[in-house]
Formats: sequence, C-alpha cells, structure tokens
Amino acid sequence: MVRALVFDVGETLIDETRIWSRWADRLGVPRLTFMGVLGGMAALGRGHQDAFEVIRPGLDLDAEIAAWRRDDPDGLRENFDAADLYPDVRAGLATLRVAGYQLVIAGNQPPQAYDALVAMDLPVDSVHTSAGWAVEKPDPAFFAKVASVAGRAPEEILYVGDRLDNDVLPARAAGMRTALLRRGPWGYLHAERPEAAEADLVVDGLDGLARLVQRL
Repeated sequence: MVRALVFDVGETLIDETRIWSRWADRLGVPRLTFMGVLGGMAALGRGHQDAFEVIRPGLDLDAEIAAWRRDDPDGLRENFDAADLYPDVRAGLATLRVAGYQLVIAGNQPPQAYDALVAMDLPVDSVHTSAGWAVEKPDPAFFAKVASVAGRAPEEILYVGDRLDNDVLPARAAGMRTALLRRGPWGYLHAERPEAAEADLVVDGLDGLARLVQRL
C-alpha cells in the first residue's frame, strides 16, 4: 500500500515557462526559438543543458549565471517563486494530506531552490534537493535518500515526476511505485513512449491523484 508520495519539482510542481522565457531574453533569442530547441532536446532524449549549447555554442553556463547574478542581483533570473506553481499544486497536495499520505518534495534542484520551496509553505512534510544531498537523479543513491528521509520501504512510496529517464524508470528500479505526469515538454513526449507503460499511473495533473493512488 502506498503511504508516501514524493514529488519532483520542475514541471511537476513548478511551471518553468517564466524561467525559460527569461533565459531566452538573456541569450537574445526569441522565446519561441528557445522553447522549440528545448522541446527538441526532450524529443531527442537529451538534457536541457544541451539546448544552451545549440543556441550558444561554447557557452560557459556557470559563468553566464554568475554574470546574470551581477547584472540583476535582485531579480529571479534562472530561479522560481510561488507565482510559478502550477494551479493544481496547493489543492492537490492539500487533498492528499487530508487523505493521510506523507508528502515529500525531492528533485534535482540547485541550492537556492530549497529556500524558495520552503517559503511557499506547501502542505508537505519535508523538502529536499539534489544540491542538499550532493547526488542527482537518476543515480540510485538519490532514490535511496528518498526512502531514507521518508522512513518508508520503497514499495510504500509513489514517486511523481514528468520524466521517464529521471523519475519513473530509476524510481521503479529502486522498488518504488511511480506516476508519470503529462506536463512540460518531457512529460508529454515521454507519455507517448512505450516505456510509459512501466509507470503505475499516467496522469495529467494532481487533481484526483488521491483517488487514483487508493486503487494501487
């Protein structure tokens, strides 16, 4: 029986549209162009970092982020805040909490994301990031940490994310139940792949998730 749900962050809880739009503006390309290249990387099974190389070959991403921080110290830049939450997140999490599930956030995120997520005061039991753990998905050690912080056996955990490669397949390999969320470029494209059948659930949002989990 599932007793805990663990949620990815980007394109699971956070709509990254504003982030990628700001990046397009920063790099001086039309927003549609950047979004299109990003979608292309998703279709090719490549990471979002590759989109930067396509748009700006040889770009030193860390140096660009540092320069952006100097140029706009008080702006959101490549970060997010509560305005970027998908509309169904608060209500969906609240329904799951009322239903008695333990709720955890754990995703691949930089150090500053922890404070941003905590500031949102979401109805969850704990928040964790790859930066805080010094390990990233899809490394099995990440999912071992998930089970450890939840204090649950892997089969009691449902990991919810928008990607097969980073979320569903490695969580399943760790013995967890999984839900593939159809939103964001990777979510929609990955839901069309044969491997999507390996997810316990394929859902369009957090609405109704409590009812679906009860059927597992």
